Amino acid sequence: MALKCGIVGLPNVGKSTLFNCLSNAKAQAANFPFCTIEPNVGVITVPDERLNKLEQLVNPQRVVPTVIEIVDIAGLVKGASKGEGLGNQFLSNIRETNAIIHVLRCFDDDNVVHVDGSVNPLRDKDTIDMELQLKDLESVEKKIQRLQKLVKGGDRDVKKGIDVCMLYKAHLEKGLSARSITTFGEVSEDDTKYVADIFLLTAKPVLYVCNVDEKSLPGGNKYVEQVKEYVKNENAEVLVIAAAVEADIASMDSYEDREVFLTDLGLDESGVAKLIKAAYRLLNLSTYFTAGVKEVRAWTIDKGMTAPQAAGIIHTDFEKGFIRAEVIHYADFIHYGSESACRDAGKLSIEGKEYIVQDGDCMHFRFNV
Repeated sequence: MALKCGIVGLPNVGKSTLFNCLSNAKAQAANFPFCTIEPNVGVITVPDERLNKLEQLVNPQRVVPTVIEIVDIAGLVKGASKGEGLGNQFLSNIRETNAIIHVLRCFDDDNVVHVDGSVNPLRDKDTIDMELQLKDLESVEKKIQRLQKLVKGGDRDVKKGIDVCMLYKAHLEKGLSARSITTFGEVSEDDTKYVADIFLLTAKPVLYVCNVDEKSLPGGNKYVEQVKEYVKNENAEVLVIAAAVEADIASMDSYEDREVFLTDLGLDESGVAKLIKAAYRLLNLSTYFTAGVKEVRAWTIDKGMTAPQAAGIIHTDFEKGFIRAEVIHYADFIHYGSESACRDAGKLSIEGKEYIVQDGDCMHFRFNV
């Protein structure tokens, strides 16, 4: 399934440097605003140690990891909701993403200018939040106007839609993002369907990436602590990354050199790997595997998907003609070393249409169309 995350942030916070670390594509990283004029897109392999272990056991002809599409979106300034700077372009690009990776500058460096003259990640966050909230407010108000033209027919669903939109309007006018409206209990999860068609920008899940200097690794600094306290009610994850350090790691050809470098910094894995895994958690995703001599492959699904739905990720015919799924749990596959050994040990189960796929399941689907 396609997954697209947009990297956003004010100019010169380090988002293009981070993008360069994430992708083989190279966005221009320069010390001036709007160095990224067009969105840069990179397809990034999702790191998964389980895929490597399956490869060693199965020895397939090829291995296909799952991927994430990352979009480095042009910088945002105050007034973007009214078209200032590259605002209209920014808002259009971000609307197409599944989730937002919001990069905040949490380091001091006199050699890297800040668009607002000083380092203040909370102010930077509010700048972008406000512009997105203003755009969402505009979208909600337009929908209310459309529904009010239809309400004369007495349609209860239309009236309910107006009521829900009015709650969103009031919430946004308080300077709150749409994603938090259910947290405050103002709107139920079921009623969010009334605004689904206007694709609210602030309803998207968000991951805050605090870009720090090397000396602030791994725990962070005063700026990071401020951010964590500021977003504690948003149900959002905060990740600490040093984009400059990630750039050094990305430039190393040797796996051993990267491991030594990470160990010296007190890190168990790169910030890039942590970021990609955090994006998965953010979108409530999981992975299942297909493993055969021709191919070992990772497939991304929404958590809670049934076996037929998971099969449909491979091909719609698999879901339409689903008969059954042969399932081996990942831990069993690794323990016994092969599909045949798992079968002999009674660790291969036959599952039907109601089976909920577990993260790491190794699956083979039977279908008929």
